[in-house]
Amino acid sequence: MENVVVLIVGAGPAGLATAACLSQFSIPYVIVERESCSASLWRNRAYNRLKLHLAKELCELPHMSYPQDAPIYIPKTLFVKYLDDYVERFNIQPKYLTSVESSTFENDDKCWSIVAHEMAKSTIVSFTAKFLVMASGENSAENIPMIPGLQSFPGDVIHSSSYKSGKSYSGMNVLVVGSGNSGMEIAYDLAAHGANTSIVIRSLIHVMTKELIRLGMTLARHLPLKLVDNLLVMAAKLIFGDLSRYGIRRPKMGPMILKSETGRSAVIDVGTVGLIKKGIIKVHGSISKIVGDIVEFQCSKNISFDAIVFATGYKSTANIWLKNGENMFNGNGLPVKEYPNHWKGENGLYCAGLARRGLAGIVADAKNIANDIKSVIGAMYG
Repeated sequence: MENVVVLIVGAGPAGLATAACLSQFSIPYVIVERESCSASLWRNRAYNRLKLHLAKELCELPHMSYPQDAPIYIPKTLFVKYLDDYVERFNIQPKYLTSVESSTFENDDKCWSIVAHEMAKSTIVSFTAKFLVMASGENSAENIPMIPGLQSFPGDVIHSSSYKSGKSYSGMNVLVVGSGNSGMEIAYDLAAHGANTSIVIRSLIHVMTKELIRLGMTLARHLPLKLVDNLLVMAAKLIFGDLSRYGIRRPKMGPMILKSETGRSAVIDVGTVGLIKKGIIKVHGSISKIVGDIVEFQCSKNISFDAIVFATGYKSTANIWLKNGENMFNGNGLPVKEYPNHWKGENGLYCAGLARRGLAGIVADAKNIANDIKSVIGAMYG
């Protein structure tokens, strides 16, 4: 049994940022991580051509800037290097391959009782913690929709987290399901590597350039979001034209308000739209079923594919192992409370990085959590 003041679950950017903020106040903590490294999503489950979609000044963790010579849009390898330097700078020492099985708040002792599995040794380890920080991420479990006949599809079926490059798909017919940033960028990468690429676009999406998003983020500090959205939509129409005839339709709500109210991001175009306009990438609507290698679409088109990539996102697993936290998380493992009050639960329970607000949201959560823990400890011993 290990007694700790703060237990942080997850050593992705959210867990690391929280650890760094706690260390600024000399508050002791233990951080556990089920994978064998920090930031495994970025290190092992991100495609090769990934760059951060927001400018670097919006993607810094607390108390440490990027090197002066870093590019405006940070590539995946440089971001991973930044996280490694961050771990070293703040002397963060995660207990790797440690998977939390359950956590329960003990009313009598007024502390959290956590049971974890140390995978390398196949042993069970127990912690008691005054404060518990859930930083296991929105992206801890792959989400693949149930499509009738998918299990009988003879070709390759992968989730975007396993996709690295389109090199091995050259000359093949590949369907990408999902039209968020990952889906659109993977479709571009496949086409660039010579795959006959199709993409399923069902959702209403805003397509923007990274420069427009950077402009929007800057203007949003000084102007009402509705005005910023009007400007962004006008600019996007000038740049891309009317995309509805290509199967891409915009939501009524503007991109900044949509992100603020629902957490859904605009799609930042990396060249996919140009290939869709040229007919190099084909757009399809919803799938009704799969029969053998034939995908049947609801519009009655039947097309044969060699591989399917599901860029259909992830689920949080926070609600699976957390007992007594039901009033903090919903069935999807995301906070019940609306932003910006989502990060604090009851009995010393907190969550970092679950507000669907990217790295900027992580920074705010980490600072809020550390400040709150500091003031609770101050009140206890003041």
